[in-house]
Amino acid sequence: MKKVISVSMGEMVLKGLNRGYFEDRLIKQMIRSIKDIGYEKIYKEAGKIYVEADPVDYPDIINRLKKVFGLVYISPCIRVNKEFDDINRAAILAMKEARERTNVRTFKVETSRSDKSYPLKSPEISRKVGGLILRNFQDVKVDVHNPDVYLYVDIKDNAYVYTERIKTHGGLPAGTGGKGLLLLSGGIDSPVAGFIMAKRGLTINAVHYHSYPFTSERAEEKVKDLAETLARYTGKIKFFSVNLLEIQKEINSKCPEREMTILSRRFMMRIAERIASDNKYHALITGESLGQVASQTVQGIAVTNNAVKLPVFRPLIGMDKVDIVRIAEDIETYDISIRPFEDCCTVFLPKHPVTKPRVEDIVKSEEALDVDSLVENAVKNMKVYTIE
Repeated sequence: MKKVISVSMGEMVLKGLNRGYFEDRLIKQMIRSIKDIGYEKIYKEAGKIYVEADPVDYPDIINRLKKVFGLVYISPCIRVNKEFDDINRAAILAMKEARERTNVRTFKVETSRSDKSYPLKSPEISRKVGGLILRNFQDVKVDVHNPDVYLYVDIKDNAYVYTERIKTHGGLPAGTGGKGLLLLSGGIDSPVAGFIMAKRGLTINAVHYHSYPFTSERAEEKVKDLAETLARYTGKIKFFSVNLLEIQKEINSKCPEREMTILSRRFMMRIAERIASDNKYHALITGESLGQVASQTVQGIAVTNNAVKLPVFRPLIGMDKVDIVRIAEDIETYDISIRPFEDCCTVFLPKHPVTKPRVEDIVKSEEALDVDSLVENAVKNMKVYTIE
């Protein structure tokens, strides 16, 4: 009898011939997540992955694994051989531990039998184990519809008994979906956008725009803290810090004031595309949702897209703010995002920004600017950090 941790994979089980690739990437991410804690062994068995480690470390290991994309459930298990007496002993221990965690008055046994050669079928195993629990815990009863606890029995090469299924974020393992560059501001939305795309397997790197000395160094540190929090889920992030002030000054002096926001946004996209091209990233990611802010109207988004050729992912485009905030709180970026430090969008902010820009008007305004030179200088003078 040995305590282990099982992890259940989500949609990866549907990947057919590519499944092995996804599983190997997932195991690498699990190792990266827990290697400083330590573990004895990680192995696969009949559709699940198992971790052997010191049970004292299980709470920390589970907390780390909850941040690994590609997992849907984590379960602390009791592993025994398939002798039915051993399964019964494990079931009694699992129920005792469940009753120590919470008030258990009702239960249901669910059996999964991957080993089809096992002499007992799943319903028969569930009935026998259920009868054992009733005999040993006289204050509990069976409830097949809404039990306080499920007692799971998995029959594989070994037998695994457990009562917890800790839900995780699901998705696909990091790095299985290409590479993207996130336009990371200090707001609530963009970290959530990065999280959602990373959940789909995209490797995330980030570009941040500031207007130092008009914006403070503490404002940039705030964004680095956001990137560090994201890195718990995504792994190492390459962080590009770009000063936009000279570009903003040029726009302010040579273009209509009401177009400042949309023109600045087009420069951000151009610079991001240049960085992505230089680093072989495949897409840009923004935290925009459809709204009435100058850069978030349908017209504003169309004008922004017109500045670049790379795909632009906007995973929040149809989401309500309350849903975005809920995710930000869950991934622990919200409290960082609401720190009261200014960002570059507040510099030269127009009183009445254009909300329904037209591409031809914006392109005409840009004729007053040396666009290529401004982009080149911004990229040339940017700073690059590695966020672990």
